[in-house]
Amino acid sequence: MSRPMWEMADVIARFGEPLRQSGHVGAWQKKTLTDLGQCRTALLGGHVDACTGCGQLRVSYNSCRNRNCPKCQSLEREAWILGREADLLPVVYYHVVFTIPSELNGLCLRNPRFMYGTLFDSAWATLQKFAADPKWLGAQTGATMVLHTWGQNLSLHPHVHCIVPGGGLDAQGCWQKSRAGGDRFLYPVKAMWRVYRAIFMKKLCAALELGELVLPESEPEFYDPKAYRAWKNARYAQPWVVYAKRPFGGPKQVIEYLGRYTHKTAISNHRLLEVTDTAVRFSYKDYRSEGKRKEMALDGVEFLRRFTMHFPPKGFRRMRHCGILSNAQKGKALAACRQSLAPNEVAVLKKTRQELRAAALVKLLDGRPTNWCACCKTPTMVRIGVVPPQSLPFICRARAPPGPMPHWQPATDWTH
Repeated sequence: MSRPMWEMADVIARFGEPLRQSGHVGAWQKKTLTDLGQCRTALLGGHVDACTGCGQLRVSYNSCRNRNCPKCQSLEREAWILGREADLLPVVYYHVVFTIPSELNGLCLRNPRFMYGTLFDSAWATLQKFAADPKWLGAQTGATMVLHTWGQNLSLHPHVHCIVPGGGLDAQGCWQKSRAGGDRFLYPVKAMWRVYRAIFMKKLCAALELGELVLPESEPEFYDPKAYRAWKNARYAQPWVVYAKRPFGGPKQVIEYLGRYTHKTAISNHRLLEVTDTAVRFSYKDYRSEGKRKEMALDGVEFLRRFTMHFPPKGFRRMRHCGILSNAQKGKALAACRQSLAPNEVAVLKKTRQELRAAALVKLLDGRPTNWCACCKTPTMVRIGVVPPQSLPFICRARAPPGPMPHWQPATDWTH
């Protein structure tokens, strides 16, 4: 894929300071914007490689490695996917999405840690309840869950994607297959959203009535007891969307799906079409029009404000593994599952984080080694220098690498 013409760093450079001065962002969001604006620039330092064959020089600046950065997710995503291959079982997997009504968006903006944590807990409690019912499974199941908070136009749309295996471990430690056969859904959707709604609302109302949440000032129903009861009854009465897709075709499709969703950010650089002094124009899919691609233009500060709405709270885990796939249980649980499903199958050996990152990097480079020279097409690049963070512009004699490199200047010698 070609390098995009515009990046989020360009948006932050133009509209970051006005947004900071507007008072609409907190300290954690300001730090995140700073990280994204400095990503892969001389401010973070880097290194220089040279080809021993043709003399080609390559300057590589360090990444910020912030989980909200559109440029830093490719390597982490590929390494994460390779690590998950060891956890896959030879069974059918299902995809379930839990959402919350837009009427709760005000509470989400002011209490993101509680609201998103409750979303995770309620979705997993619902899956557990149906899995424990002998009518549907009668076993302990698991799930990989990923939180997304955005819509295609950067509006607030909190929802959790769940990848659920089609079965679980019974009381005897044997694999119990789901009752859903063929291309049927895992559990009945109408029953699921009713259970999910009840669990979520019970937790939410308890917190509201104990005064544990910050209330939106623009929503008067939370300040009048009679209006609050009417609001509460309306939430219990409305349908909550639980979306269930048909099962995946196989483990390969599960991996491909996880690759698209696990390390996704609110918007990618490739969706940015134009950045002017006043506005940002970007593309999006309109799912109300059968996924037709459209364009939207927003005021630059408003665009950046919407983008910062989707930064998760500091330390909040946006990906979670539950049940037999949790870190506490999967060692023994997955071994029991494989013993029951395919006793003669050789288990995939787990790799260290360094091994996964190295394998992911080779995959991103289409199988070429990391010391590959783009000029003479040979693996002859060697490290010859380091760019200290926030140093003077690194000076070298050769031509600059492709793309804009504002901190790189040609000269006659190396400056370390």
